[in-house]
Amino acid sequence: MTVGAIAVRDVSKKFRLERNRPSSLKEALLRLGRPRDADDFWVLRDINLDIAPGAFFGLIGHNGSGKSTQLRLMAAIHRPTTGDIESDGRLSALLELGSGFHPDLTGRENVFLNGAMLGLTRKQMAASMDRIIEFSGIGDFIDEPVKIYSSGMYVRLGFAVAVNVDPEILLVDEVIAVGDEEFQRRCMEHMGKLRAGGTTIVLVSHQAQLMSDLCDTIGWLDHGRLRQLGPAEEIVASYLANVDAAGDNTLTTRD
Repeated sequence: MTVGAIAVRDVSKKFRLERNRPSSLKEALLRLGRPRDADDFWVLRDINLDIAPGAFFGLIGHNGSGKSTQLRLMAAIHRPTTGDIESDGRLSALLELGSGFHPDLTGRENVFLNGAMLGLTRKQMAASMDRIIEFSGIGDFIDEPVKIYSSGMYVRLGFAVAVNVDPEILLVDEVIAVGDEEFQRRCMEHMGKLRAGGTTIVLVSHQAQLMSDLCDTIGWLDHGRLRQLGPAEEIVASYLANVDAAGDNTLTTRD
């Protein structure tokens, strides 16, 4: 497999949803030894994707369509229930607010921790530290515990780490929308530079126009299944038409 490529083969993912969860410790103890009442919920079914090295790939779909779960599977945070995912290259990800951060450690300590998780040495992360601090814009807060950070500071530091470790594959969830407009612009500009340098980028976002502008190819997930895959503008147009039609049907039903 070529560096930067991602292959998703017949991937499905299910979670077990426990019904009638105990509401207290006493109730949980009384239920010990009894079979649990749970349902299987399939978040993704039979997903096949080939993401080429250097591509800017997007995943779009309604809330609960499985976009973020698919991204976590690519990041190896979850394992598929069935199927396989292969990727080649140093992978960096920004998937959720504060992911990979320990709340009691300082921002600087968390930068080193994230680097170690990516297989980078302390020396390599120290060489990137000034760039990370400058990009995040959090200044002296880099030496404060991250548990006191605002949501915007979390995102800025997390993104700064993710993009400044020379990733060959970058996975980004729509968490970047938490940042202010100026920071979002810098994020997009930096992702453009990474793309020009050959980094493979997978982006999840609700912003249809943004996806159309940035992505080469988009996969449209609908209730856990890959409904359509193709050129960005074509898929975004189909997705928006479906959203509009669903809205019209809702209005008709209410009438």
